[in-house]
Amino acid sequence: MSEGKKLVPKLRFPEFQGAGVWEEKLMNEVYCFKRNNSLSRDKLNYEIGTIKNIHYGDIHTKFSTHFDIAREDVPYVNESGSPMNPKTNDFCFEGDVIFADASEDMEDIGKAIEIIHLNGEKVVSGLHTILARQAKTTLVAGFGGHLFKSTRVRAQIQKESQGSKVLGLAASRLAKIKLPLPQATLEQQKIADCLSSLDELIAAQARKVDALKTHKKGLMQQLFPREGETQPRMRFPEFRNTGDWEEARLGQMGALVSGLTYSPDDVRDSGLLVLRSSNVQDGKISLADCVYVDPSIKGSNLSLANDILICVRNGSAALIGKNALIPEGMPLCTHGAFMTVFRSKSPKFVFQLLQTERYQKQVAGDLGATINSINGSQLVKYKFMVPEPKEQEKIADSLSSVDDTITAASQALETLKTYKKGLMQQLFPLAEAVEV
Repeated sequence: MSEGKKLVPKLRFPEFQGAGVWEEKLMNEVYCFKRNNSLSRDKLNYEIGTIKNIHYGDIHTKFSTHFDIAREDVPYVNESGSPMNPKTNDFCFEGDVIFADASEDMEDIGKAIEIIHLNGEKVVSGLHTILARQAKTTLVAGFGGHLFKSTRVRAQIQKESQGSKVLGLAASRLAKIKLPLPQATLEQQKIADCLSSLDELIAAQARKVDALKTHKKGLMQQLFPREGETQPRMRFPEFRNTGDWEEARLGQMGALVSGLTYSPDDVRDSGLLVLRSSNVQDGKISLADCVYVDPSIKGSNLSLANDILICVRNGSAALIGKNALIPEGMPLCTHGAFMTVFRSKSPKFVFQLLQTERYQKQVAGDLGATINSINGSQLVKYKFMVPEPKEQEKIADSLSSVDDTITAASQALETLKTYKKGLMQQLFPLAEAVEV
């Protein structure tokens, strides 16, 4: 830190306004590093064992910042074929911090969890992890998890990472980073409690979103006929005596509109928006990543409100078939050649058909083992059971209402996450300019 600069956060709790500047300590002054293991997934299981193992992939994808073993699904080390003879110090202790030392993504390299509660269980730090333990009790429980997510510390960790396609982080380099610490442990506790309370709100909202998605999935299973059946298990009262649904191909319910082929030279800072697979996010159109071309470009077919945007080609097979309904009020737009648009007189109902398991199975059947695309001639042949138009409208309105509730809950979740990110930037000293 350059001379004359004071290490203080922008926001402090009233009782710590006059508590003085924060101090900065090297990581290896606060933590020492313990042994991990290199057990791959095939050496682990979720059924039986005496020792549990924290794999770096689980740090990336599912473990909470504050790790409570009673709330996490942690695999066991296989008792046969996985020779282990850990010493006492090799087991994780409450207060330890575990870092993922490998990632393909700069945002995730060095992602950390703090061990809060182990419930007396034996746990070891596994493949591609770094296990750090306080040399003496410097940080209060819960503070470390937030500290290693702060902007200042994350910037240093990212700077110390190495590699091109896969990033790596060595303990020797992690040891060099500087940790900003309040001198009063009570201030640490206050920060930890505040941010942990916010984490609980975020977790509760995330559970609400998941519950709504589960509710919709169950509702769809009731409102659409199962495989081999001609009527759904649940019908609105006015349609209970209207008879069987009829099979129809997608092509009978509308038509495809082909996409635009363009080159990097065609891209502009503004103009005609080109919708791509990155604009399809969880059944909605996202404008977070946009590409534009000259509106006069040849070969573009305008995409319209209530068109269904479908990904038909992508390097990732998981994205094939993903779709979203283009909402009212969209900017003037077309769609890329790896996308197609389905235009229908009953778009909201067709969109819900494209969320069913029947649709997903037909997409998967066309992909095969190596092909990461489907074509229009395949798509229009997909078969669905379809009711008469008034029942279609009723189903679409009902499911669209649930979608709106999910969207509102998801937006509330993102608002909480954004608020926490901003609060973190206020409660911890900001990063100085660090090249990553």
